[in-house]
Amino acid sequence: MLDPVTRVRRFNRAVTRAVGALDTSFLGRGRPLGAARVLNAIGHGRSEVGEVRDYLGLDSGLMSRLLRSLEDEGLIETSAHGDDARRRVAKLTRAGKREFSAYEALSNSQAEDFLARNTQREALLAAMDLIASALGRDATDLREMDPRGDEARYCLGEYYAELARRFKQGFDVKLSRDPDAADMVRPRGSFVVAMSDGLPIGCVGLKGSGSEIAEIKRLWVAPSARGLGLGRRLMDAAEAAARELGIAVLRLDTNSALPEAGQLYRRTGWTEIPRFNDDPYPDLFFEKRL
Repeated sequence: MLDPVTRVRRFNRAVTRAVGALDTSFLGRGRPLGAARVLNAIGHGRSEVGEVRDYLGLDSGLMSRLLRSLEDEGLIETSAHGDDARRRVAKLTRAGKREFSAYEALSNSQAEDFLARNTQREALLAAMDLIASALGRDATDLREMDPRGDEARYCLGEYYAELARRFKQGFDVKLSRDPDAADMVRPRGSFVVAMSDGLPIGCVGLKGSGSEIAEIKRLWVAPSARGLGLGRRLMDAAEAAARELGIAVLRLDTNSALPEAGQLYRRTGWTEIPRFNDDPYPDLFFEKRL
């Protein structure tokens, strides 16, 4: 059996070949991968140069050279930030927008062709999600969002589907004490979504009532992101929001069919208490004083 390091290095070489990382003309557009990635980041709305550099993990010297090469091609324009002359922003020119669109079409086609050649499509995508979440662990961003927004609704849909699979009696959200969206936005509460390079991979809700007591609801982490500490980060974010809102006591409920959730709560200072609602699904109830 091959040792783990050998297997990781084989994987790295395979990805390098597949994405054309060593090509001097990435996707046949006349420039290497680094310049193409900078163009892509700007095209997707990352206009501040420092943000692009951090997102791509580039040092300042390389970032400057890549920007200069794109400027020389007439694909981007850079200028001083409106609020701080020490910062620079970049935007695509008309030619840059055309080049960005060409890269998007080619990249999508490459991905579609790759998936079409593999019969285990879902297993392959699941493996990719797992690897991307692990590699992007430190870059996962927690953001407060409207629970009615697309990212939040995606997470909640995945959460409900997982409960339906794991609960013996299934799960019907209409029978649950589903929190009203207005109770999970400020000033009553909060809803936090974990974003990994544009994809939602986790969520948690803080359901407030205007009193000093609130509930934690709908904690979910995508299977591909489990074991990376994201559940705890989401809980910490919900607790921080509760403190900002002057909430002194948090409560939550869960089901013993989700043992990892119970373990997380017990490890992070939650105390088991008697039932405090008539929701038909939970059988474990916890409280934490802030």
